[in-house]
Amino acid sequence: MDLVKREQSALEGLEALCHAKGLRITGQRRVIVQILMDADDHPDADELHSMVRKVDRSISIATVYRTLQVLEQMNIVAKRDFGDGRARYEISVGQRDHHHHMIDIESGEVIEFYNQELEDLKMRIADELGFDLVDHHLELFGTRLASAGD
Repeated sequence: MDLVKREQSALEGLEALCHAKGLRITGQRRVIVQILMDADDHPDADELHSMVRKVDRSISIATVYRTLQVLEQMNIVAKRDFGDGRARYEISVGQRDHHHHMIDIESGEVIEFYNQELEDLKMRIADELGFDLVDHHLELFGTRLASAGD
């Protein structure tokens, strides 16, 4: 399946999920969701607003905030705190595999990563403590180590 068809399929799947949860997908909400799905980073509401205004100038910042709030309440969008004082957003269902974040506190760079050993350890800890792990997220903060040649 080519990239355009995969993106369309992901958007349709997300729209179906919204519909199943009782959220009507308006044209403005569709634009906001599509831009968020296509984002390579984790935009805050103001950055997202700037991006969606390039597609539809009628979308207000209030609409972006309300849409993000509703999507977050439905667990479709996740709000993240990367330590810079701004709430960042990403789609939390469908298109993305489970991942965590490593944040460089000097540059602000955010690196998404997945580690099976870490996943196994979290499940083992939950089991040892008598829990069924149903959700989690992890943000690690650090600075890059100087390379050996520096």
